Amino acid sequence: MSDQVLEPVFELIEKSEDSLIRLCQDLIRFPTVNPPGNDYQVCVEYIGNRLKNSGFTVEYVRAYGAPGDSAEYPRYNVIARYETGRKGPCVHFNSHIDVVETGDGWTKDPFAADLIDGKIYGRGACDMKGGLAASIIAVEALIKSGVELKGAIEISGTADEESGGLGGVAYLAEKGYFSKDRVDHVIIPEPLNVDRVCLGHRGVWWAEIETFGRIAHGSMPFLGDCAIRHMGAVVAEFEDKLYPAMAARHTSMPVVPEGAKQSTLNINSIHGGQEEIKRTDNAGLPAPCVPDSCRMVIDRRFLVEEDIINVKGEIAGILSDLETSREGFRYEIRDMLEVIPSMTDENAPVVEATSAAIEEILGKKPTLVCSPGTYDQKHIDRIGNLKDCIAYGPGILELAHQPDEYVIVEDMLNSAKVMARATYNLLIKE
Repeated sequence: MSDQVLEPVFELIEKSEDSLIRLCQDLIRFPTVNPPGNDYQVCVEYIGNRLKNSGFTVEYVRAYGAPGDSAEYPRYNVIARYETGRKGPCVHFNSHIDVVETGDGWTKDPFAADLIDGKIYGRGACDMKGGLAASIIAVEALIKSGVELKGAIEISGTADEESGGLGGVAYLAEKGYFSKDRVDHVIIPEPLNVDRVCLGHRGVWWAEIETFGRIAHGSMPFLGDCAIRHMGAVVAEFEDKLYPAMAARHTSMPVVPEGAKQSTLNINSIHGGQEEIKRTDNAGLPAPCVPDSCRMVIDRRFLVEEDIINVKGEIAGILSDLETSREGFRYEIRDMLEVIPSMTDENAPVVEATSAAIEEILGKKPTLVCSPGTYDQKHIDRIGNLKDCIAYGPGILELAHQPDEYVIVEDMLNSAKVMARATYNLLIKE
């Protein structure tokens, strides 16, 4: 029966292809690069104005005091709610509006949103403005079709997911926007591929390690103590001890891609020594000094089977051993961010509804996966205490943060149908 009821919805989505393309292109053309957090306000107001036209009540929430929030770069979010007028649950679609920096290697203009051979190119096309556009088209079709629904539908466009979500979903969750008395089911249209349902993600610990030395003249390094050499010893210990130990650990979580089923550590950056002396032609000359400080930023991704205390203790043990065994070794370690792994039960209502929709629309059984990196489910779970949350959307996972990032129009259309069907199933369920 629901298949026949939803035929008008699917027809509207198909007829909305041009609108979907324009919407996705418009969203990409807001260069919402984070950091620093450009154009958040104009982007969320664009989303809000569109949803007002479909009968949504729209609220803009600035995350005052959140990291990065300032008069120049305010952390704005939009939350739009559509009430059906009938008592029932609420389905919430949450998408982040921020994108990472473009980087090098592009052959397309990263903010032109060019449509080429059925693909829309641009920074954020895949991660995740294509998913945001698809969710909007999906709910607009549901509302316009006139099918009888219960409860409410919400759509949010939120800030700062790429830098931890503290000015976005975390802030909103703390203010009650993801509380159980307001929201029942959450779908985050992250790019995990159109035929997969993402149940959750690994954990993350970001930290900064600093080693110390003693400054001296570069021609007489024996009178100083090189902090960079001390950091080199840290890297060597990681190579000899930590990386082999992590490679031996594997998770029962269905993490993709395959390499992410083990623990991982990325050395994000190393900074050491004095700034180079600048000449008039901008060519650098080294400062003739022994470096007295060196900093390393690490990105440790860990499994649901690992405990955060042990994860931190493993690295602290390496540093402590070096302090004992290496002459002059001194260090500090500072926490930057920690997120515990999160995973929704595979039998949860939103998982079953979305899986059934994928099977109907795409004609294939969906794959249940977990993400190698974190996304805003962590805040919905840990702060909002809302467990019925997944990631599902168009976009190829491996394209995220890459040059020439794109989203396939056909995938957006199919995912919009899946989102519409899943929403219908969740809102009519007794």
